[in-house]
Amino acid sequence: MQKTFFIAACLAFALADAQSSKHPPPPGVSTPGVKRALSTITPVAIFDAQSGTPDWQVLTDDALWVANGPRDAVHRLDLKSNTIAATIIVGKLPCSGLAAGFGSIWSPSCGDKTVSRIDMKTNSVSATIPIGPGESEGGIATSGDAVWLVTDKEGKLSRIDPKTNSVAATIPIPPGSAAVFYADDAIWVTTPAKNMLTRVDAKTNQVTDSIPVGPGPRFETFGVGAVWTLNQGDGTISRVDTKTRKVVATVEAGIPGEGGEIAFGLGHIWATIFHIPISEIDPATNKVIRQWVGEGGDSIRAGHGSVWLSNLRAHTIWRIDPGKF
Repeated sequence: MQKTFFIAACLAFALADAQSSKHPPPPGVSTPGVKRALSTITPVAIFDAQSGTPDWQVLTDDALWVANGPRDAVHRLDLKSNTIAATIIVGKLPCSGLAAGFGSIWSPSCGDKTVSRIDMKTNSVSATIPIGPGESEGGIATSGDAVWLVTDKEGKLSRIDPKTNSVAATIPIPPGSAAVFYADDAIWVTTPAKNMLTRVDAKTNQVTDSIPVGPGPRFETFGVGAVWTLNQGDGTISRVDTKTRKVVATVEAGIPGEGGEIAFGLGHIWATIFHIPISEIDPATNKVIRQWVGEGGDSIRAGHGSVWLSNLRAHTIWRIDPGKF
């Protein structure tokens, strides 16, 4: 039974990869001198994801954690030795992001609709919560006292209590919501079909704001006082001020389409999508200042002096020194 499920999972990933390959490459930016070839980058380290598809990432004090769907696993990458220090078996087909908090890594799984809690000290699953993500392409977040995940396509945000490893509250949100992010005492939820970013007060569990953003917002990050949404519909990035709760800038990134991700780190915004694996945005100008074109990408993080790129199709994770681009 497990073997049959594994084969089906691999076929599903292969089909999704083939379908995404049929789409024409995104246009990127037209600003002179910004585009360059990914082949010009020499990574500091390359991690082999063991024939899987490395995707979602989260950075902690001493490690990068990467989900690997077909392997039903999360890899722990040691930042000092540049090696895969541990491979932890989690739920079936980990998806919809990774989050760190409460001494743990939280990994949702689409195959068995669970959330695995990984103890960062023992590199083992310490709890399995019987609730799963509403969207495979979404996100999970931690706040000061809770873990947050969209758990129903019809519109349900679940608040998980890390003390009991159970759902403490559910909040109605727009149907079709996807990713969540915690920033400035609130949970920010993207809804691609409605071109909307929803703010939920993390203390009261109440929806306070519905903010129109660019078309098809799915992935998001937080930095320099703003939530940034990667809009799959037109490839723009919306900058939403968390104080005024309004869009204050739209970044023309030229990276529309399925998949991808966005992250803040090292003072800049970083976005990834197939065919344009890295776009670097300066929040001081709200413009793409460097953009790399080539095969690679699908998840990205920046921290510990490095940019971390999951190359899903190549089965690798790159560690890049941004000072040597």
